[in-house]
Amino acid sequence: MNRTDVTTALETALSSVLDRPVTGLEGGTRLFDDLHLDSTTMLEMLMELEDSLGLEVDPEELEADDFETVDTFTDFALTQLSGTQAA
Repeated sequence: MNRTDVTTALETALSSVLDRPVTGLEGGTRLFDDLHLDSTTMLEMLMELEDSLGLEVDPEELEADDFETVDTFTDFALTQLSGTQAA
């Protein structure tokens, strides 16, 4: 799994959750400010990524900083995925 895979899965999940096409995400794209996500859509996005990537997220481990931009979320997802694969 690499950054491109996560970004592609993120675009797919966001397109589904927001019910509009989301493409061409860049690292600096802000999830809440630029894409207008809220806590509900963020949780829906995480559920979509659980299905598509096998991403397992412990709600206790969620930090607001992890969801600031596409890059920070990608870093978070890759860390979670590497932990899942090692377990």
